[in-house]
Amino acid sequence: MLLPLSRTFLFSHPRTIFSSTTTMAAASSKPHLKGIVFDMDGTLTVPVIDFQAMYRAVLGHDEYVAVKSKNPSGIDILHHIESWIPDKQKKAYQVIADFEKQGLDHLQIMPGASELCSFLDSRNIRRGLITRNVKDAVDLFHQRFGVKFSPALSREYRPYKPDPAPLLHICSTWEIQPNEVMMIGDSLKDDVACGKRAGAFTCLLDETGRYDAPEYANVEHQPDYKVSSLVEVQSLLERDFELTS
Repeated sequence: MLLPLSRTFLFSHPRTIFSSTTTMAAASSKPHLKGIVFDMDGTLTVPVIDFQAMYRAVLGHDEYVAVKSKNPSGIDILHHIESWIPDKQKKAYQVIADFEKQGLDHLQIMPGASELCSFLDSRNIRRGLITRNVKDAVDLFHQRFGVKFSPALSREYRPYKPDPAPLLHICSTWEIQPNEVMMIGDSLKDDVACGKRAGAFTCLLDETGRYDAPEYANVEHQPDYKVSSLVEVQSLLERDFELTS
């Protein structure tokens, strides 16, 4: 079910706010959307990596418990290990790579992703990708499912999400403004934060409703939209945006 995030506001955005009391003439003026940037793991592909098991393997049990208690909304493992000595970092990256390889062996495209891409193509809407996974995973995704995202920025691009730099880089490459772009992903702390910091529209994919939990109610960056499936995105776009190339 499509969930506008407020009964009072159709949606809110750093530059554009539409309220229920807006005049009919103003309400009919929809913002232009020229591009969509997607997360990959858990958004374009079915989630298969056990991230909690990966974090435990990287950190060890005691450190995992300590870090988790300080970050109840989620561990940012890549940022956490950046301060480690090179040898320890190397071992950590190898553990992460092993988990990601297991994920590649079971790679599946998310239901609704192909259809949504076809719809965007029919409207000449650009589509890009930002992932904290490696380039090999992006290349395999493109090859296996026959869909292309450009630019497609992987973990090798620094700084990575939730820094807005990769999204701003894509906007610059496309020569369009961030407020003409939507970021779609399944993570509040990475995807939504990246989009909000860049000044883009944001859509949170929450298949299981886990972000309905109380601990997420007061996080700094809330999405403009929330969906439980990519199948819902087309109707959202057609309803609330002027789609232009």
